[in-house]
Amino acid sequence: MPDLLIELRSEEIPARMQRKAAGDLRKSVTDALVDAGLTYEAAREYWTPRRLVLDVRGLTARSKDVREEIKGPSTKAPEQALAGFMRKAGLADISEAHVHSDPKKGDFYVAHISRPGRAAEEIIADVMPGIIRGFSWPKSMRWGPASMPKGLSYHGVEGRGPEALKWVRPLQSIICTFGPETEEPTVIGFEIDGLTAGNTTSGHRFHAPDPFTVRRFDDYSGKLERARVVLDAERRKQIILSDARNLAFASGLELVEDEALLDEVSGLVEWPVVLMGEFEADFLAIPDDIIRLTIKTNQKCFVLKKPGGGLSNKFILVANIEASDGGTEITFGNGKVVRARLSDALYFWTTDQANLPDLAALESSANEFGLDMTKPLDQRMAKLDHLGVTFHAKLGTQGERVSRIAKLAAELAPVVGADPKLATRAALLAKADLTTEVVGEFPELQGVMGRIYAGLQGEHASVAQAAEEHYKPQGPSDQVPTDPVSIAVALADKLDTLIGFWAIDEKPTGSKDPYALRRAALGVIRILVENGVELNLLSSVASDVQVLNNQKGMAVRSEELGADLLSFFHDRLKVYLRDQGARHDLIDAVITPASDDLLDINRRVEALAAFLDTEDGKNLLAGTKRAANILAAEEKKGTRIAEAVDPALFELEAERNLFNAVTQSVSLAGQAIEKEDYAAAMSALATLREPVDSFFEAVLVNAEDDGVRANRLALLAMIRQATGAVADFSRIAG
Repeated sequence: MPDLLIELRSEEIPARMQRKAAGDLRKSVTDALVDAGLTYEAAREYWTPRRLVLDVRGLTARSKDVREEIKGPSTKAPEQALAGFMRKAGLADISEAHVHSDPKKGDFYVAHISRPGRAAEEIIADVMPGIIRGFSWPKSMRWGPASMPKGLSYHGVEGRGPEALKWVRPLQSIICTFGPETEEPTVIGFEIDGLTAGNTTSGHRFHAPDPFTVRRFDDYSGKLERARVVLDAERRKQIILSDARNLAFASGLELVEDEALLDEVSGLVEWPVVLMGEFEADFLAIPDDIIRLTIKTNQKCFVLKKPGGGLSNKFILVANIEASDGGTEITFGNGKVVRARLSDALYFWTTDQANLPDLAALESSANEFGLDMTKPLDQRMAKLDHLGVTFHAKLGTQGERVSRIAKLAAELAPVVGADPKLATRAALLAKADLTTEVVGEFPELQGVMGRIYAGLQGEHASVAQAAEEHYKPQGPSDQVPTDPVSIAVALADKLDTLIGFWAIDEKPTGSKDPYALRRAALGVIRILVENGVELNLLSSVASDVQVLNNQKGMAVRSEELGADLLSFFHDRLKVYLRDQGARHDLIDAVITPASDDLLDINRRVEALAAFLDTEDGKNLLAGTKRAANILAAEEKKGTRIAEAVDPALFELEAERNLFNAVTQSVSLAGQAIEKEDYAAAMSALATLREPVDSFFEAVLVNAEDDGVRANRLALLAMIRQATGAVADFSRIAG
């Protein structure tokens, strides 16, 4: 079967856009081909800085003929209905339709539509211009004569203004070939903005700029390789990683690997050449994190470390050219820039260790927060408060926010097993590095520098750790803090953020979440669940709302805010638990509007899932749902249900056995729930399986006697109440 090769070659595409763009190209093309009636066996996308490539294998040579019937209105239908039918079926006159008969509905029109299949070449030529014109880039540009305003021309090319082709960078050539392995492929020569698709491309910008022709993918990729272009991004990554490791090993060093940087660098080169640069050893006095980020951010280079020790003064760079001098000038130039940037970093680092020049002006802030002005990080916190840096116009300054976080962290500390004094101290210093020179230059080091500076001034290890970890987790793959002090400050930070924005009614709406409140809520959930922390959220909400009201003169009602915020937490918890593999119906069965202990919800879901996997659980679920359905039906009809079960009205042994079993299991399950031992509670409920089954086999609930019927319905209500202590079984599927 024929194969399709597409290459879109342009000026350099930003590395961060390449992978997604190649995937979008594959999806757009294959979707369009399938919609047109073609099928294919496999499709794979490739990308380099200068090209997006699609290899489609086993594409059908022609779409199938289509025959279908479109049912129309009655032959007696009004003209308006007939006109609509003809438009839908593509008929010029109603006489082109066939008349079918139905014994009940009478005669009606049917259009017999027959569309012949189309050649794949014709379909590809039709869909590709639209795909290229409509391609979605985060940023795009127009260029060349066609981009001039309408009515103007340049060298005979008419300007089209906004209608000109937009692409991420100027598009230079298009390849589009189609055909089987055994034959010469066809060139599908569609045209777009003066570019005609062909079978010609060029290789590396410097090593092989001359054009060459290609046939199909294997021929194309082989010729590209000889023209110094490694097409496969994963292979470019492996070349870079392997060569970097080997070069480091040859110098007695180890590569500090960075997957994100490796991804980015592989998108900057078509022919990776790995080299080693060097800077002065004096710069190693700077903390490793600053050196690594300086070299990564400014030069896209990897750092090296000594075996079992700190960083080396050598680094790895990746060039896109095999230089005639072996890369000497390239490494020299990169080293020159690295030295300049490290010189700046050293200045920032040294400045942060010195006293601030305006200490006298900071005394008021220092006294308010109980800061030690002999310590640099304390000075920075005083400066943060003194400057009145705004957190949010309606929520006050960073200083006011730190005050709230410190109070809440102290209250949370006993709950999470932390020392309240250490939690308070950590909260006071957690945001202090925002005013440091290093963080001003490298915002990515926020928190990291707080930890380093706190350690330098002799803070408790947990306080220093919390300065960095209170921001965690910052995403689903990020680790949660585990040190109790870090947990207390991280929870306080995230809860205050959520409570504050709820107080001013700045909640996430649809896909918009400018303050990352969903991420903050998920962070709270993960910290509580993964650390096994039992926390009554509504109590924490009430405490922080009170402080916020006092600070800002608000009149926020903590009960209303707490209920709404708790509902938001429930929604995020459902997402989290579903991602962990929990069934949605079990989550719904456990959560109630008042459930404010998220760890407790998680434990109940786990216990319920384990119970329902057993035979007893499945059978009890069936019996409980049967009881609930009968009760719901009778309650809807207004049937009388006794307020309490009267054993004197029992007529059968199965009633008495069920009553005794429910009474006993309620007692045992209640004791287990008080101890939060939900597995034991489920075991207690499991004893109901046999008496419930026996009851429904032997007993007619809707007895003729009103008193007996009401008593039996009350017995079913006992079953519902007993199981409801753990979960609402009526919400469980099955």
